[in-house]
Amino acid sequence: MDARELFEKGGPTMWPLFALSILSLATILERLWFWFKTTRREEELVERVLEASANDEWDTAAQIAKQERNRKPIGRFLYAPLKRTNPDPETFKLALEASAEEELATMRKGDKTLESIVALAPLLGLLGTVLGLIRSLSGIRLGDLGTAAGSTVTLGISESLISTATGMVVAIVSLGFFRLFQGLISGQIRIFRSAGNQLELLYREHWLNTQGKPLDRSDTEFIK
Repeated sequence: MDARELFEKGGPTMWPLFALSILSLATILERLWFWFKTTRREEELVERVLEASANDEWDTAAQIAKQERNRKPIGRFLYAPLKRTNPDPETFKLALEASAEEELATMRKGDKTLESIVALAPLLGLLGTVLGLIRSLSGIRLGDLGTAAGSTVTLGISESLISTATGMVVAIVSLGFFRLFQGLISGQIRIFRSAGNQLELLYREHWLNTQGKPLDRSDTEFIK
């Protein structure tokens, strides 16, 4: 039995299951591409920004973060406070926190879609099986048991389970990738927290050393 025959024998619920599988695949591919771009050379960017900040080269740190802000969430996160001119430490911290919330919301894009697919796919599969059982058992009589007619009913029951199996496959694959993306988000939270804390500490030290004096920036055009 090929895929086309399985689809046809699975019943009417195979169509919504097919739609869910396409939606799940599109979401997974989009998220995989997003995470590939996000995690690629991410730690290197953080190290470069923190190194420049530790050397009191705040304009250089801002320029490095700005160059990556269109490609990486961590770049936008670090650039949010650095683009401000001589902020006080509390404003610097608030800029980091606001940027972190925004970027984490972007990272969770697609989660609700996968969660819905995980919940709906098995139910649709079960519905297809129930409809198939109703169709198969509606015409059976006690006298048909053990005859050719009874064998036909048995075959119909086995075919009605196709939709349940399909729904479970779609749900399992979607759930697996959903958990993978959740793990990646947890990793990003740790990176954001670590990088943000280090950057804030460096800025507070710089602020205390300069006692609130304006930062030495020879050219601020790149952060306007």
